[in-house]
Amino acid sequence: MLNGPAGNSSWSPLRWNAGFLGSDQVPVQKQLPQVVDEIVRRYNKLEKLEAGLARARSFIRQAALIRNSTSTHQDPDYVPCGPIYRNANAFHRSYLEMEKLFKIYVYEEGELPLFHDGPCKDIYSSEGLLFRDLEFYNIYRTKDYDKAMVFFLPFSVTKLVQYLYVPGEYKLPDIGRTVVDYINTISIKYPFWNRSLGADHFMLACHDWGPQTSKFVPNLFNKSIRVLCNANTSEGFNPSKDVTLPGLYLRTGKLRGLLGGLSPSHRSILAFFAGGEHGYIRSLLFQHWKNSTYRDIQVFEYLPRGVSYKSMIRKSKFCLCPSGYEVGSPRIVEAIYAGCVPVIIKDGYVPPFSDVLNWKTFSVKVEVKEIPNLKRILMDISQRQYLRMQRRVKQVQRHFVKNRTDHKFRAIGRNVSYDNEVTAFVENHRMRRLTGVKSKEILIWISISQIYVDDPNSGKTAFGTPMGLSRTF
Repeated sequence: MLNGPAGNSSWSPLRWNAGFLGSDQVPVQKQLPQVVDEIVRRYNKLEKLEAGLARARSFIRQAALIRNSTSTHQDPDYVPCGPIYRNANAFHRSYLEMEKLFKIYVYEEGELPLFHDGPCKDIYSSEGLLFRDLEFYNIYRTKDYDKAMVFFLPFSVTKLVQYLYVPGEYKLPDIGRTVVDYINTISIKYPFWNRSLGADHFMLACHDWGPQTSKFVPNLFNKSIRVLCNANTSEGFNPSKDVTLPGLYLRTGKLRGLLGGLSPSHRSILAFFAGGEHGYIRSLLFQHWKNSTYRDIQVFEYLPRGVSYKSMIRKSKFCLCPSGYEVGSPRIVEAIYAGCVPVIIKDGYVPPFSDVLNWKTFSVKVEVKEIPNLKRILMDISQRQYLRMQRRVKQVQRHFVKNRTDHKFRAIGRNVSYDNEVTAFVENHRMRRLTGVKSKEILIWISISQIYVDDPNSGKTAFGTPMGLSRTF
């Protein structure tokens, strides 16, 4: 007998085989030849995927042998360079291989509001933005599960907490049942969960209870890829398989106006923090630095009336990023957006993209026991070293900013990108003075300034550029 995803010992090989044909209603004995053919076909496709991955791993290992600070690969979009990368060449080669090979299958089972959606206008905005991209705009999504390298489990922990959590219930029974039932459903209908015991599946959660929610299914916790804002090794986060999701707080739900900050010479505050007294680390920070007589270190629980949080981080050299009740927080990303060097004060936290980015070059790590010595630690950083770190913060911004959304129009074989804001004048059968839309032609992204339909009966649409060129599809 094969154990079910939630430890169900009644899980049988017969039912698992039936899952290959997408049905567990027809006796397997009547379908045995078809089942065998399907297993062979899927196995051959899986071998092809594995061969592609093996080649990609070989290319990446070869690239890693080159320790140049600048990637040797040609790329019209971006060439990684500088000490912010652990190995610029290996990272670049890995990214190029991802563009060629990586495909995600999103399970369609599950209904709104608990599935296929996430928050886009609160402290867990990262979860909602990634949900939106995976569901609607992602060029890496495939409808053919035989081509997929990973499978997305589209339940939103934030929405589960919002709709199913009963205050005072710390075991979260309704949330647990929902997750277990969902894994059981997709593993009965499809063979992929049981094939890998969930190792090629991933979940997404920015809510603090993401790690706890994954524990309801042991293989989800131990084997699956968990994309978490609350990336705490003391709570089971495993950097060898799990991924840290950068936290982002969109107060309006819009991505405009997030970047900015004064030049280093005009940043008058040495270090700044404002936030609630959540958890022991912040309590210790307040104990030593709240209402401090040192004017260059400003630590607040509540900002004075009329003082803007955004303006404070934009004129600070260092932004303090302590844990709250959990390690996940939007403050690191807010600091990077403001050109403020993050000071990370957390136990057990794995920073985002830490397998690629060298965080020591653009952030400061302060042990909790060193909080009383915070000013001395920061003052010991020379002006020359601070300027280098601040430049690197500006450089690393590109990896934390959602610049555009890419989408592939398969009918015309074109990749199109959308900026965070798209504007146009809309007329009958025409959009003109279009901004924020580009199409990729060979290796170059070309701006699209108008889209129009000359003959509605033809079923064809024309796309024009600011240079007066146009193509019809």
